[in-house]
Amino acid sequence: MNARTYDGPALFSYGFRPFFLLGSIYAGLAILVWLPVFMGELRLVSAFIPRDWHVHEMLFGFLPAVITGFLLTAIPNWTGRLPLRGRPLMFLVALWIAGRVCVTFSAQIGWLAAMLVDCSFLLLIAAAAAREIIAGKKWNNLSVVLLILVLLAGNVTFHLEAHFKGAAEISIRVGIAVGVLLISLIGGRIIPSFTRNWLVKENPGRLPVPFARFDMLSVAAGAIALVCWIVSPAAMWTGSVLAIAGVLHLIRLARWAGYRTGRERLLLILHIGYAFVPIGFLLNACSAFGIVPAGAGIHAWMAGAAGIMTLAVMSRASLGHTGQQLTASIATQAVYASIIVAVVARICAVLEPAHSAPLLHVAAFGWAAAFLGFALSYGPTLVGWQKRPAQTPVVA
Repeated sequence: MNARTYDGPALFSYGFRPFFLLGSIYAGLAILVWLPVFMGELRLVSAFIPRDWHVHEMLFGFLPAVITGFLLTAIPNWTGRLPLRGRPLMFLVALWIAGRVCVTFSAQIGWLAAMLVDCSFLLLIAAAAAREIIAGKKWNNLSVVLLILVLLAGNVTFHLEAHFKGAAEISIRVGIAVGVLLISLIGGRIIPSFTRNWLVKENPGRLPVPFARFDMLSVAAGAIALVCWIVSPAAMWTGSVLAIAGVLHLIRLARWAGYRTGRERLLLILHIGYAFVPIGFLLNACSAFGIVPAGAGIHAWMAGAAGIMTLAVMSRASLGHTGQQLTASIATQAVYASIIVAVVARICAVLEPAHSAPLLHVAAFGWAAAFLGFALSYGPTLVGWQKRPAQTPVVA
């Protein structure tokens, strides 16, 4: 990657710094707000109904922040071009914050104004990513831009559905599907790569199977299953396709030798996070067959796969790009333990309705502890208070 002198605030020297920090803080605080709202103890000033505000801010607020932090850091590695930093990055951060404010207070601001501000963020991210990928002639990475555009379309549709129909439905499934596909694509790129690099040095033996036709088949099957789920989530034929995709992704995960990474939690958590992709497919298949409630699979994908994978990627990228040792500290392991507890509790709250109230509290506080714990542990480094020597970036 080309070098360029930068003498501004460290927080805006790389995309991962502000978006990982603010995204994690927002993820933790939003859940602490959502719990009393869900219990009827607090009222929002949003044009969205309470459930839609919660879903939207997790799906189109928190998640795009982490995706943006990852992409603005990974794309320069893919293309060899300069990273987005300084004032352009500050503008994107300000726009993301404005989106959160406008959505939360959209009952006063107006739904249309809130939609324009909120959706403009993903539009600019897609445009910036496309410009860099095209300029760097890395055409194979344009699939990520396409998914961001689909996520943008889902966000626009969410606002329209919520206003004209009173509640969002299809757009929620579109957003979730994009999240699962991004994890399938990016996870399939970084997990076996990072695992192979560590195993070669620390634990010689069986290595992850390189990307091959089976991976393409798994991702394609997952994409088809997700399209079917968007169109008709409760259909029996959808359940069959979801089940096939779930089995294929389980086999894909097993090919990455994750069981051999137990000594390094920074790697193990990536495999655990990805495991919730096939778990989500299988639970949603069971839901289509009428075996379990629909929310179990949705929370396996969003709390499990998205929640765990974002923390796993944020912690590893933050360490690697600030020149620190790539190993999980006690604080980082506590963050991982908290999110796993939160995910299990959230899924069980759906499966065990009689105990949903205490399980929801455990899930909410576990989630908040994980993301706010990340912000406390990594915040000083992301802001630039802890100086480290430069290290070769590790985000693939």
